[in-house]
Amino acid sequence: MKSSNLEKLNNPVWYSLCERHQSFAIDYPAIKFYDPDYCPFGGFQKGKDIAKHIDEYAKLVTSFFIVGEKPEISTNLKIKNELVCLQMIMHERSTIDLNEEIIPLTTNHTEALYQLINLVQPGYFKMKTALLGDYFGIFKKGVLVAVTGERMKMDDFTEVSAVVTHPDHTGRGYAKQLVAHTVNNILNQNRIPYLHVVESNTGAIKLYENLGFVTNQKISFWNIVS
Repeated sequence: MKSSNLEKLNNPVWYSLCERHQSFAIDYPAIKFYDPDYCPFGGFQKGKDIAKHIDEYAKLVTSFFIVGEKPEISTNLKIKNELVCLQMIMHERSTIDLNEEIIPLTTNHTEALYQLINLVQPGYFKMKTALLGDYFGIFKKGVLVAVTGERMKMDDFTEVSAVVTHPDHTGRGYAKQLVAHTVNNILNQNRIPYLHVVESNTGAIKLYENLGFVTNQKISFWNIVS
């Protein structure tokens, strides 16, 4: 992978909305946002006046994230917090054994997917988020208990996201198998998998490292509220 392409990971929202996810973009000069029905994320070009356009987006959703450099915002809004994440990438296929049946999720699973992810990771996943990529699940007795899927997509990179297991079913290796399956699905498309994990989540970081992910950089998710 050329270093020039790797630099796109410094601004993943911007480049996703310039490339494979153009159809989900709300465009302003120098800043792009996902339609908030899909994903409340934005990314911008440095050195540009963006505050008034952030105000415009804030009319559509009261809480959202700008990923990357700290944005300049107007007095109408405030930065609630900075979520510092490790951005990790993986270049090789996973060879771990997949002992569980992993099911591709469809629109028939939308409600169950939404409920499970918001039980464990509330606030990020919307009803239409699953339309951004492929999602996979593990079911027990007909109930969805673990999922992993894809979110931001560029021409060369696809983000692994929504790594979630129901609290009653943790410790059984479901997340590891789902991430491995998702990674291989992305690599089969000749794209590089990457993900974001909060830097304090040492358990998840260890899981990803054991699968073969390496840290590319730290990157901030700035939560902006009106």
